Amino acid sequence: MPEQSRTGVKICGLTDEVGFDACVEHGADWIGFVFFERSPRFVTPEQAACLARRERGQAKTVGLFVHPQDDDIAKVLDHAPLDVLQIYASDERAQQISEVFGLPVWLSYPVAGRDELPPTCPVQRMLIEPRPPKDATRPGGNAQKLDWSLLAGWQPSFPWMLAGGLTVDNVAEAVRVTGAPAVDVSSGVESAPGIKDPSLIARFVRHARSN
Repeated sequence: MPEQSRTGVKICGLTDEVGFDACVEHGADWIGFVFFERSPRFVTPEQAACLARRERGQAKTVGLFVHPQDDDIAKVLDHAPLDVLQIYASDERAQQISEVFGLPVWLSYPVAGRDELPPTCPVQRMLIEPRPPKDATRPGGNAQKLDWSLLAGWQPSFPWMLAGGLTVDNVAEAVRVTGAPAVDVSSGVESAPGIKDPSLIARFVRHARSN
């Protein structure tokens, strides 16, 4: 787990060795793999396994699944050692997955207003992000920025993470306004869809922890 005194950083959607190694070098706390075929960041279990076997220091691996069946997760775990499961599903389904696999589960939780913020956490962490556009072909932040003012002063009793539209230029302000204990980025540190830029990763981690 990241230290309490610093902002936790997750870099999501890793597809190659260069990006993976940059996450480790620059001190990301979590490195995410996307197991959703419609994403440009999709990796197979075998690809994730090859990356996860690289030197990863203190970084934990996170697998992102969208409304998965148990078999979908099991097939990945047969190949790739994951420390955390990040799930798009209902509260009840996320709890069930946690019980079945005995791993920490993070529940992705899109919101559009302060009244939609979760009052409780059914799993180990909530990942707060903006609702996707109506025409979106995949869940997640879709590079949209959440209205951070919705989170000002919000102090839930459970672990959470901020996602959606974060970049090297705005992450420091996002942490300052929301008080987020951790942040998640994907497209904001890319040179092209699915291709992570080591220099952007370095700057993002540094700026996220600059408050």
